[in-house]
Amino acid sequence: MKLNELTDEFLLYLSAVRGLSENTCIGYKNDLLQLQIFLSPEMEIHSITKENLLLCIGQLSKQNKSSASINRFIAAVRTMFLYAAKFNHLSNNPALELKTVKLEKKLPNFMTKAEVNEICNAPEKNKLLWKTRDECLFKMLYSSGCRISEIRNLKMTDFLNNSSAVVSGKGNKQRRVFFSEDAVKSLNEYLCDRKKILSEKASSFTDYLFINQKGQPLTTGGIRFILSKYSGVEGTKHHVNPHAFRHTFATTMLSNGADIRLVQEMLGHSSISTTQRYTHLTTEQLIETYNKAHPHS
Repeated sequence: MKLNELTDEFLLYLSAVRGLSENTCIGYKNDLLQLQIFLSPEMEIHSITKENLLLCIGQLSKQNKSSASINRFIAAVRTMFLYAAKFNHLSNNPALELKTVKLEKKLPNFMTKAEVNEICNAPEKNKLLWKTRDECLFKMLYSSGCRISEIRNLKMTDFLNNSSAVVSGKGNKQRRVFFSEDAVKSLNEYLCDRKKILSEKASSFTDYLFINQKGQPLTTGGIRFILSKYSGVEGTKHHVNPHAFRHTFATTMLSNGADIRLVQEMLGHSSISTTQRYTHLTTEQLIETYNKAHPHS
């Protein structure tokens, strides 16, 4: 079997059999296409050696890829070769001994209270795109801690009431998320505009909560574009990444005394160690506050 044939079969398996999300499958595809570029799409998989794979990892390092990107590539290659061995496409697995590289320890980026208020009020102040939708989007991201994909896939039928909904996270794991009173108020205002837009576009109907002005569901790219407009030169001039809302939600909850296990549940983290990054962050905040405020610091 050739490398490109194995890749196509493996990606189909991830989607159809394991039921992984579209975004996850795209991530695997991008990494495995890199493997084909480094080696050859026509290369027979039984002729691939551990040394070949190590050279691929070395190429990524030469391209100054981050440790996280390299580890994701290694994980994708390992998983595909495990699949190949399991279904008897390989007798020897060259990826078994691949080791991940040490990750750089980075604290998540988050916003201050003033920065959150600034971006959430930007649609009212700047009126760049669709005021009620964009204000609702920002406030719901911040008050729920949702991933951008979870907000993008949120449907009207997912709401238990306007203050909470069920979202599908990584691995299609469902959890209940909550929205602040301010977010609910913005949601009610947006729903009136949304109903009007959909009634005007008689040919289109969607159950997705967030739509564009043509009545079509927003994409994750569309949400990134909206946020870039409001945090760019026409808006706050302080670039904000969509994931910063999630980081800020977690930091705010833990800073205000929320139990880490509850925050883990609200974020949909499978491991408590992922949530613990934010306890380090709040410790850093305490030290910074102490150094600023104490007269003998």
